[in-house]
Amino acid sequence: MHPTPSREHTPLRDLALYSVLALLCVLAWDYSGLDYPVMQALGNAQGFALKTNWWLEEVLHTKARQLSGLVLAVLIWMVWWPRGWLRDLSRLQRIEIVLGILWGLLCISSLKRISLTSCPWDMQDFGGTAIYVSHWRWGVGDGGDGHCFPGGHASSALAFLALCLPWLTHATAAARRRGQVLLIGVLVLGFILGATQTLRGAHYPSHTLWTGLICWAVAVLNHWFFDKLSHRRQALAQP
Repeated sequence: MHPTPSREHTPLRDLALYSVLALLCVLAWDYSGLDYPVMQALGNAQGFALKTNWWLEEVLHTKARQLSGLVLAVLIWMVWWPRGWLRDLSRLQRIEIVLGILWGLLCISSLKRISLTSCPWDMQDFGGTAIYVSHWRWGVGDGGDGHCFPGGHASSALAFLALCLPWLTHATAAARRRGQVLLIGVLVLGFILGATQTLRGAHYPSHTLWTGLICWAVAVLNHWFFDKLSHRRQALAQP
């Protein structure tokens, strides 16, 4: 009788399924065409009333970004001196987390650098000079400053999706539940930061959704690489 197939790799298949579902959701939002109507509901020809709101600008934008940098610095320190949950992970997994976060941040900032899409507050309807051009029209300028797609501020939280994957793909159910808690927490924080910028007129909702999807894809690819590296090291260590 053949042994029952191991569930060791089912979490990786789950990640692929979640990735496809996330992509479909983001594409559905883009197809709905709701980006601009949402911004029209929040702003007018005089701009966005909440653009300089103290809570949104100082606390949920500036302070939140600074806190994100501090958390990343702590995670880098914990690669060598782990505390709490991180003690349950190998050093290679802790390196995976840090590099996954850094890759996510780098990817988002690089895409923003080459993007011709301008922010909502740059649109003529909101007191600016640009006209609305979908971010799908690559290479087509809108008359504004550009460099607004995807959402950079949301990546201050969503890049930390890489933090969840070592637990989400762990062999034990308890560890996977911990990963699910981390995943929900990162998503909630990411979309709070994304909503902050939408309310201020800095980003369309789709910018946050694409940031989340891109950071997730980078984190999954990074995890796949480290998973292969870990198996290779284990194979070489065997006599």
